[in-house]
Amino acid sequence: LPKIFHTERYFESGGGNPTFVFPTKATRMGRGRQRGRSQRKHFKESRENVWKRPKSDPTVDASGNAVPEKPTWEPILTDNPNFEEYYKEQGIVKAEEWDLFMEILRKPLPAAFRVNSNSQFCDDIISILENDFVKSLQAQAIEDGELEAIKPLPWYPKNLAWHSNFSRKQIRKNQTLERFHEFLKLENEVGNMTRQEAVSMVPPLFLDVHPDHFVLDMCAAPGSKTFQLLEIIHGASEPGTLPNGMVVANDVDFQRSNLLIHQTKRMCTSNLIVTNHEGQQFPGCRLNKSRASEKGLSEDMPINQLSFDRVLCDVPCSGDGTLRKAPDIWRKWNSGMGNGLHSLQVILAMRGLSLLKVGGKMIYSTCSMNPVEDEAVVAEILRRCGDSVELVDVSDKLPELIRRPGLKTWKVRDKGGWFTSYKDVPQNRRGGVLVSMFPSGKNLKDAAESTEKNENGGVDGCEDGSKETDNNVVDAISDEPVVEISDLPLERCMRIVPHDQNTGAFFIAVLHKLSPLPEFQEKPNPRKHASTKTADSTEKSPAPAEEAVVTVDVEPVESLVEKVTEADSNNEKDDILEPEKKNTEGESITEEKEEANPSHASGKRKVPMQGKWKGFDPVVFLKDEALINSIKEFYGIKDESFPLHGHLVTRNTDTSSVKRIYYVSKSVKEVLQLNFAVGQQLKIASVGLKMFERQSAKEGSSKPCSFRISSEGLPVILPYITKQILYTPMADFKHLLQYKSIKFPDFVNPQLGQKAIDLVLGCCVVILTDGEEPVKVDASTIAISCWRGKNSLGVMVTSADCQELLERLAERTPKTEEAGPVNGTGSGGPEAMETA
Repeated sequence: LPKIFHTERYFESGGGNPTFVFPTKATRMGRGRQRGRSQRKHFKESRENVWKRPKSDPTVDASGNAVPEKPTWEPILTDNPNFEEYYKEQGIVKAEEWDLFMEILRKPLPAAFRVNSNSQFCDDIISILENDFVKSLQAQAIEDGELEAIKPLPWYPKNLAWHSNFSRKQIRKNQTLERFHEFLKLENEVGNMTRQEAVSMVPPLFLDVHPDHFVLDMCAAPGSKTFQLLEIIHGASEPGTLPNGMVVANDVDFQRSNLLIHQTKRMCTSNLIVTNHEGQQFPGCRLNKSRASEKGLSEDMPINQLSFDRVLCDVPCSGDGTLRKAPDIWRKWNSGMGNGLHSLQVILAMRGLSLLKVGGKMIYSTCSMNPVEDEAVVAEILRRCGDSVELVDVSDKLPELIRRPGLKTWKVRDKGGWFTSYKDVPQNRRGGVLVSMFPSGKNLKDAAESTEKNENGGVDGCEDGSKETDNNVVDAISDEPVVEISDLPLERCMRIVPHDQNTGAFFIAVLHKLSPLPEFQEKPNPRKHASTKTADSTEKSPAPAEEAVVTVDVEPVESLVEKVTEADSNNEKDDILEPEKKNTEGESITEEKEEANPSHASGKRKVPMQGKWKGFDPVVFLKDEALINSIKEFYGIKDESFPLHGHLVTRNTDTSSVKRIYYVSKSVKEVLQLNFAVGQQLKIASVGLKMFERQSAKEGSSKPCSFRISSEGLPVILPYITKQILYTPMADFKHLLQYKSIKFPDFVNPQLGQKAIDLVLGCCVVILTDGEEPVKVDASTIAISCWRGKNSLGVMVTSADCQELLERLAERTPKTEEAGPVNGTGSGGPEAMETA
């Protein structure tokens, strides 16, 4: 029989002869599912026990001796000889520190978290950490051999960032830490706190962000740094006002963009746009005057090009600085990972600088220790930009943060060999080992070519035939390997290593743009199977770096093929990204080109207003006057105090089917207007703050306003609401949070029930008060969005928000003042909507 029959057959006794019974399809499928479940369980257990040694359950062998039972899983090995050899050779740390460096790298990363400085409960949370958990967790810390359980990071301002001496797994699994774990989960979910690696908090602090700055986070996912940038922008603005600046958070991966949106949604900000572009192709949205007049647009638009005061360029990297939290990198790591990313990192940084305003600052950062990804990239940037960009010395900033200066010399490894200079690289390896990877970055072209020149009378050389070089460049005809030393001030870079402050590893460089970038022309790479092309590469005059889109020697990471097209008949480049279209014969065609050429299109150029990007809903300004006026009238919002016209956008062109309305700040509005003017070059995944949401309850459809205020938008719009407000004392406010719905007769204060009845059917705002009415709304005001039904008042807040508010209010209220349960109520859920 075939092998599968032997493995699957059953035998039954019948007439003394074995009878073969082939298993049915259902039986085979059931076994497959069982094997799948078993494999998934085994994989999950092995991942959960990465840092856990196997238990040794004694068993008895034939001789009666106890022997340990073999584990059913293999832990991930925290060892890689290639890794050790590589970084010993690079001299990342001194020889006497090496053992400590490796010892710390093999330990799990301690958890760290940051308190949201803009949260109204910021001071309360810091007080809980200082007065409760610092003391209550001390016993567990001593048991684990640590002096302190949790402590504020000394270099982070205002004690907002904290370091724990427990790993994330310990916090998740240890029963003693369960209360602390639940506290972290809840505060993180509601946005009062962000769990973030300590070294990841560093780059935004060196960026020096002001509230009126336009900030670009080029590779933003998962979003913790974006959240931090938004905190800084809002924290520095005047209380009760929206900042004039904004953050554009971009990421190439669509799924990671969703994670980014989820992370930043907790910030409740209208000053954010989330985009989904390749960073090296991020559009500049430049609007020419000729095009503006052609489209009938005003030439005095607030902005005519998308440029930024600050850019955070935290590029994709090999990630060996995260070994402590991602130990599977030990197995995967090799020196080729950094070499393969070097070109992409350079071009991402160059694109960031081209989008940066003169006088602005850019952070280049990685979570890698590899100098090919770190100092080599910074050196290449400085060489390309010349005197237009300087590397800033920030050694006097954050003095309590221990960091090492950048390296000025390093080597490049490829295919098992070490190279100290580009001239040593074999010709067949120069496609993978680039001249920009070396400290000098000087292209000696080819050793044979250089030797030939010297032999022919010392061309470009000295009288003796040797090539004249700087003292940092090796002799072109010398066979002895000479270590190159960069003449650039790379010591101004900073590298954070794990054993200095028990963290992960990180690299940071601060760049200051002094003047426009020099003009240059990128040469096309014939080896690359390009996903992007340089626009109009045959132009006589070179394109300025501000508008250059260059080719990257890596595989494309975005499925949508994009290319730069001509902006107008004058051949001026506008960084316009268009989805590439092909006809039946495979030839590329572009609507932009056809419209730019008068011979192919008649009349004025048409700008697409929706459906530009596949899979992304269009962003549309809400212009339905009746709908906007009904919202203003229902909630008593005066347009002069809080303008809604021109600040409300939707993701649906059909007003009748709009479900959500988003509010955008003045700065975001200007960017959207520019984006429309240039043909929607930005691929927008999320924009603004969800302010209003259509209420789906049956009784809401016949009300004056069918849109309720979302819980995210309430803190922004609260000071401007004059109607549909219910001032509630502490007892009834806590009952609402606890039971989610209260019938009008069941309020502790009977007068409050009557006030609730007097409200118009629909959404209302319940504000906590100590007895005085009306309450002056400020940052400390506590309010929730509710629904006034026919017979009850229901909370329209998530369970996590209710729980968090109850815990914060419990700290402020003596137990003697707390009232008992409401008369027979407490069945939340359907009661909240009355008709649900």
